[in-house]
Amino acid sequence: MGLEAECYVRLGRRTSSGRARLEEKALLFRGEFRLRIPFSDVKSLEVRRGTMRVGFSGGQAAFDRGPDAEKWADKIRHPRGLLDKLGVKAGMRVSLLGVDDEEFKKQLRARTPDVVEGRAGGDSDLVFVKMTAAGDVAKLKALRRAIKPGGAVWVVWPKGQKAFREDDARRAGPDAGLVDVKVASFSDALSALKMVIPVKERPRLR
Repeated sequence: MGLEAECYVRLGRRTSSGRARLEEKALLFRGEFRLRIPFSDVKSLEVRRGTMRVGFSGGQAAFDRGPDAEKWADKIRHPRGLLDKLGVKAGMRVSLLGVDDEEFKKQLRARTPDVVEGRAGGDSDLVFVKMTAAGDVAKLKALRRAIKPGGAVWVVWPKGQKAFREDDARRAGPDAGLVDVKVASFSDALSALKMVIPVKERPRLR
């Protein structure tokens, strides 16, 4: 989510200065004590006089965030959905290659009817391709030709496996005419890397 700041936190009788951070699914704090509060574990949330009070299974933590307290609380109350995080907008043409997450497909079709499966449709706004072996990066050149100048290829791969790593896609990007710009968690089991055509090369493609 990109929110990170130094602050004081009170947990029971303990108080510590440290660094708080809002991640995709959890609120973190690192100081004299550490906290990780998954959003799914938040029992109560209120803001009063610049203090964000978060009730969870481990008690209640009070974060002194001053004028930013309400903004932090709103991020916890309304976390970004997966499609928003991946940049999927209504009406986009989206291609899926090897991505078999049924819940993702359901959400995707609820947002845009222009979904192509099993191949990369021409003039795609976004292509999601699952890769499980280092040699799969050879597909990137063809996928670059399938996207619009301002489109993107999302490379999706299983977390924690050695057969394919994020760096495999990164290294292959330049030869395929793509650069990586963002990493995201696609699901508990999958990571994703966003690759786009360099801005300086896009005018020639129009």
